[in-house]
Amino acid sequence: MIRDLPDGLDDFLKNAGWDGAEVSPLPGDASFRRYFRIKDGERDAMLMHAPPPHEDPRPFLHVGKWLDEQGLRAPKIFAENLDRGLILIEDFGHDRMRDWLDDNPSEERRAYADAIDALVELHQRPAGPFQPYSLEVYLKEASLFPDWFCPAAGIEVDAMGFITAWREALGPLLLRQQPGVTVLRDYHAENIMLLGPRGTYSGEQGLIDFQDALNGHPGYDLVSLLQDARRDVSQALEADMLDHYKSRAATDEDFDADYARLGAQRNAKVIGIFTRLWKRDGKPHYLAMIPRVWEAMERDLAHPALEPVARWFDANVPEDIRAKRGGGLGE
Repeated sequence: MIRDLPDGLDDFLKNAGWDGAEVSPLPGDASFRRYFRIKDGERDAMLMHAPPPHEDPRPFLHVGKWLDEQGLRAPKIFAENLDRGLILIEDFGHDRMRDWLDDNPSEERRAYADAIDALVELHQRPAGPFQPYSLEVYLKEASLFPDWFCPAAGIEVDAMGFITAWREALGPLLLRQQPGVTVLRDYHAENIMLLGPRGTYSGEQGLIDFQDALNGHPGYDLVSLLQDARRDVSQALEADMLDHYKSRAATDEDFDADYARLGAQRNAKVIGIFTRLWKRDGKPHYLAMIPRVWEAMERDLAHPALEPVARWFDANVPEDIRAKRGGGLGE
């Protein structure tokens, strides 16, 4: 018997036409959301439990329905109960891109090229009915680095100077993200499902974990995919996939600079988030990913477009911490 099932689950499944279905929990992510696989004979579905007040399932439904209207491969919505945060959705199967590539490394380029093509298709659509990725949002996210990582590392830094540096670095990008494209914001190999019979890949990919979508710059989701915090992506593959995107999408001469800007911003944010997951939420396993993220951030900081931020790092973050690529927390 499975313990700690969501309150009201039996009635929810009965009303949805899944009375008596088998419920199997899945491993959790970094949020309060939980997932369960639902099986009833030959039918399969996925249950997302986004319990209020910690989680609000409405953004997921809003973005998912919009993606579906655009002909993009978000899971179908079968039933919903917003008061209890219960959403029954299409089951995309077992093959996450990350796990599948662990077993099929020779298919890496194909899977990434398909993921890039899905972004090209998304970016060809008008921006969705979502809020803009404003400078204020960029700065709030990047500030997770001095707010969480720096105290955990035992260093005092110029927090106001950090914001000033980012304002200068990101300023040129803002006009180029108008009117913008839909940015899923967490587009990486753990949030892409490879569809087809189990253990095979048909070439079709499914999107999940898109509830935080905003309208912004097309480079952001590329960074999320190609500078993945959770999976090693070689610099050669990153460059190859950037070229693949640029061969299929309209980009300007500033695209590479903007990609570096967004890479440094996102990676600073992720380092802060992973530190917060350890310090606040008791999830130390995220610390092991920080060196991978830091290495990518250092490459981004080497671009001339990041010169103000690079100067801040030179002045505020000791060399021994940078040499360890931010590692060593919690030891």
